[in-house]
This record gives sequence, C-alpha cells and structure tokens, in this order.
Amino acid sequence: MKGFDPKFRDFPDYILGITREIWEDRGLHTLHDYYAPDIVVRTPAGITIGNTGVIAATMATLNEFPDRTLLGEDVIWSGTPETGMLSSHRILSTATHLGGGVFGPPSGARLTYRIHADCHARDNMIDDEWLVRDQGAIVRQMGLDPRDYARDQIAREGGAGAAAKPLTPDTDRPGPYSGQGNDHEHGARLADILSRIMSAELSVIPRAYDRACQLEYPGGVTAHGHPAADAMWIGLRAAFPSAAFTVHHRIGRDDPMMPPRAAVRWSLWGRHDGWGAFGPPSGAMVHVMGITQAEFGPRGLRREFTIFDETAIWKQILLHQGAT
Repeated sequence: MKGFDPKFRDFPDYILGITREIWEDRGLHTLHDYYAPDIVVRTPAGITIGNTGVIAATMATLNEFPDRTLLGEDVIWSGTPETGMLSSHRILSTATHLGGGVFGPPSGARLTYRIHADCHARDNMIDDEWLVRDQGAIVRQMGLDPRDYARDQIAREGGAGAAAKPLTPDTDRPGPYSGQGNDHEHGARLADILSRIMSAELSVIPRAYDRACQLEYPGGVTAHGHPAADAMWIGLRAAFPSAAFTVHHRIGRDDPMMPPRAAVRWSLWGRHDGWGAFGPPSGAMVHVMGITQAEFGPRGLRREFTIFDETAIWKQILLHQGAT
C-alpha cells in the first residue's frame, strides 16, 4: 500500500493492527502517528476535533474499562492508497466496568457490545471518522434503562441548559473525506433495502431477507427471522415518521473466503412526532446516526448488523422536554 507502513499487508490489516496496537497493546502514544492532528471524530454524542481529544477519551475509557478488548469482526472498505481509503470496521468489544467514569462508579459489570467505525485513511494516517457504539447494550448490562441513563447524564452535566448536545447536521463539520463509497452492486442493494424500509415498504423484508436471517440490533439484541427485522425497523421509523432518511455512504465488496457484503452509513433527521420505540411523541428534533453492515447469501440478506445510539436519541428528547 503506497504511503502506508510496509508491516501492514493490506488495508484491513492496517485497521485491525492499529486498533490492537492502540487499545490492547496500550500504544496510546501511537495515536500521534496514526491519527491526524486535526482529525474530525463524530459520534452520536457529539464531535471531537484533534488527536489530543481522542487520546484523552481513550485514556478515560481504559481507566473505566482496563481489560477492554476490541475484536475486529470485519473491515468493509473502498478507495485506493493514492486517493484515500474508507474502512467500515465492525467490532465486538468485551470489558469489565472496573473504574469510575461516564457510566458512574465501578459496578463490576461484565460487558459485551458492538461498535461500528468508519475511518478515512491516507498516508498511514486516519483523518476523518464516524463512530457509533451500542450504548444501549452497555447501560442495559449495567442494569440501567437507556432513557434513565440519558436523564442522569443530563443532570451530571449541569441540566438541560448546560449539558453537551448530541451531534446533529447543524453541529457537524466537514472533514477531508467527501466520498460516498463505491458503486458495487451489494452496497447499492443494501442501500435500496434500507431506503425502501424507511419509505414504509416493509414488504421488502420478506422479499430481500433470508427467512433464517441473523440480526444484531441496538441494545445488544440478537434475533432471527423476518418478524424481528420488521419489529426493529418499524419501531424506529414509527417514532420519526416525518424525519428525512439519508444514505451518506455505501460500500459493497466481494472478497476471497468471504460472503458478498455491504456497509451503509445513514441518518434520520426530523421531529419525534410518532408513537414508536421512543415513547409518546415529544416534538423534539432528533438526529439518528446509524451504520448497517450486511452479508448476503443465496436466499437474500442472511446477516445484518445495525447500530445506533439509543441514549443519544433519548438525550435529545429529554433536552427538548427540559430535563434536569
């Protein structure tokens, strides 16, 4: 790979390798080498500019979860070393809550949760990132409800007037990457499925999904079959029926020893004006940042991995309602 350290044999090896080097090998100092000084990191909770902020956040997380592991399940990517490459990295993380931090005093809870990270890299350095953690899975394994956690978070941050605001299109800022992925058929296929679902064409699920599909959903949910997919997606869309659905990035790939697969980054932006997965309509303007990966087989979509942050959604609703 032109411009990258020759110890990495390909782009997935680079992404998997630096993740382990930073987190499990405690090479936090390498963030100065692998993350650009002015990197833009977006999460549903907000935006961070610069690798010093990333280093601080990494240290805080390791203080709270010192035994955290990040198991890279897949890297779905597009681009070239010369123009820059975008990876959609799917991670299964394990950790024990042994230190104090944003999740409160140490609880000893043993956690397993998913993360999706879209990273743009060029010349051996990441300079743009979109990161979504399954915060709902984390808090539930600590015995908390995502809504209650969001309310407590607002109180800890000084109330509705002082609390940090989650990411929205109004607070986002552009980074160096402006690509939209590639034109591979499986990326287009997944984007089309999601767009149809968000247009209330729920009948696409039994047509496009394998009847025995495996589904990994927010809140640490593992489910199977068409009814489970229908329930999750209609619960989300019913809460925000007038919100604009946008596909921001899509990648499709065929690789040796792997099934055809795709990664799509998407958003919902609009009013919480329906009865769905987030309680009575509040009228709050809500931004949902989501990433979906999928694997396809001979009978359709056979494995789906979708993540969005339930706590960030609840925080936007509660801030609108003036929670203290």
